Amino acid sequence: MTNNDILRRLRYTFNLTDTAMVDIFAAAEAIVTTEQVIAWLIKEGEQEFVKISDTEFATFLNGFINTKRGKRDGEQPIPESKLNNNIIFMKLRIALNMKAEDVIATLALVDFDLSKHELSAFSRKVENKHYRVCNDQILRLFLTGVQQQYRPAE
Repeated sequence: MTNNDILRRLRYTFNLTDTAMVDIFAAAEAIVTTEQVIAWLIKEGEQEFVKISDTEFATFLNGFINTKRGKRDGEQPIPESKLNNNIIFMKLRIALNMKAEDVIATLALVDFDLSKHELSAFSRKVENKHYRVCNDQILRLFLTGVQQQYRPAE
């Protein structure tokens, strides 16, 4: 999955307006324009499409955490310059204040079984022998489950 795909899914799931998305970036102390947000949301292949960088998307996720849970005291986290599915998964989990049981229940909504041990492997450091890569399928299923929770079919 690309950062743009995930951004579009989050926008739909949480019914975010362009202004709300600009505000989320502002919550991470970043300034973006509505035009930038629109360009990131355009489907790939369209003429105005702009790929959102890892740093920009990490900034959005940090702002999403600040918006959903409130800013933490002290210095704000520095956005990562290189993102992977594990980091994205972890940031979404933090933003949505989900414990392991909540994530497992969310994945169960889309008929995917994941144990606590498998889930904790996504949060480990790369050097850890129990580290596991969160592949696109798991991230996609998690986002679909979150969508079912926050925006059930009408």
